Amino acid sequence: MEQERYYATGKRKSAVARVWIYAGSGNITVNNKDFDEYFDLITARIIADQPFEVTDTKGKFDVFATVKGGGKSGQCEALRHGIARALQAMDPELRLPLKKAGLLTRDARVKERKKYGLAGARKRYQYSKR
Repeated sequence: MEQERYYATGKRKSAVARVWIYAGSGNITVNNKDFDEYFDLITARIIADQPFEVTDTKGKFDVFATVKGGGKSGQCEALRHGIARALQAMDPELRLPLKKAGLLTRDARVKERKKYGLAGARKRYQYSKR
């Protein structure tokens, strides 16, 4: 009998996380590496664990994820989004606490593009009167 698993995609900035969750002991694997090995910053681990904290399901599910694009910060937030969506797919009852915590909302903020005639997106080159 094959174990039932749930899939969801999480996104943040230019990072995309493909997440599978299934009943287990709380092991998290990201890009075939251990969770603590991949996300070496403690804050990144705390952020990615938030959906489990909010729903009181810490240690009840194993997570397998592949993450591409962006940096470590965007990747851990994409992983958080993916885990939250997968938990909701598994149990629709968890939607309310996840929604209240703001974990189901896709954070659409991305870097603004550089404009021509400017030093960056909004910064101007220094003006010289003389």
